[in-house]
Amino acid sequence: MSQSPAKLMIGLPKGSLEEATLQLFGRAGFPVAKSSRSYRPSFDDPALDGRFIRAQEVARYVEHGFFDCGLTGQDWVAENAADVQEVCELVYSRATAQKSRWVLCVPEASPIQTAKDLAGKRIATELVETTRRWLKSKGVTAEVEFSWGATEVKVPELADAIVDITETGSSIKANKLRIVDTLLETTTVLIANKAAWADPARRAKIEQIALMLRGALDAQHMVGLKFNLPKANLAKVAAALPALRNPTVSPLSDEAWVAVETLIDNRQSREIIPGLKAHGAEGIFEYSINKLVR
Repeated sequence: MSQSPAKLMIGLPKGSLEEATLQLFGRAGFPVAKSSRSYRPSFDDPALDGRFIRAQEVARYVEHGFFDCGLTGQDWVAENAADVQEVCELVYSRATAQKSRWVLCVPEASPIQTAKDLAGKRIATELVETTRRWLKSKGVTAEVEFSWGATEVKVPELADAIVDITETGSSIKANKLRIVDTLLETTTVLIANKAAWADPARRAKIEQIALMLRGALDAQHMVGLKFNLPKANLAKVAAALPALRNPTVSPLSDEAWVAVETLIDNRQSREIIPGLKAHGAEGIFEYSINKLVR
């Protein structure tokens, strides 16, 4: 008997990104089940297997081949200097749908204004190697120490400055810190082991996952909109509501009317739907979509 092909091993981030990642995989058509204490996810796709580990370690295990692919931050790929294939960006996080930043911060009253002022100072961060490389690029010699967490509370008593990650900046303001510079922007990425990427079957499966994950992300702020409209008002509506881009227009049994269908940003619907009604639209209904493959 021929052996069944080995399952594709995926590294999933444990911790702050875990819940958002599970939700994304579910919307993409790959529901993942796990118990609260388990580090081994259960996929409904028999071709998949994986483990939950800290995002900081995913890139290393993908590079070494334990995982065929995985999700982690661009920051941790850079921090580990991991030799992996970046398949696609997936801009999501635990709090927002925007990229995060690693920033150099000091207390509001600190005399430090630029990177040059860090000479001889102590900096606390979880992103040690990236910070050292950044300081070297600025021609600055400073001590960089690893922080196990709660980095923002270490200045000024335990460190002169910190390098920490922020999505909205609210934690920085709450701790009375001031941003001096940005070291890098980062977002979640799907990465692949280079040998797995070179294998046609494994690459095809990784690309399938990437396509569906991107489709789920692209759909998260979109809704479908359908309505009937007097044909004579079609050009007027298109001019008045430019958000209705390239709608599908179909004839109805009453030749004086057409059926219109399109996708819009759900944050625009509160403006668009009243505008449609004002131009004679009827039977307006909005529906959610799970995936948008561009």
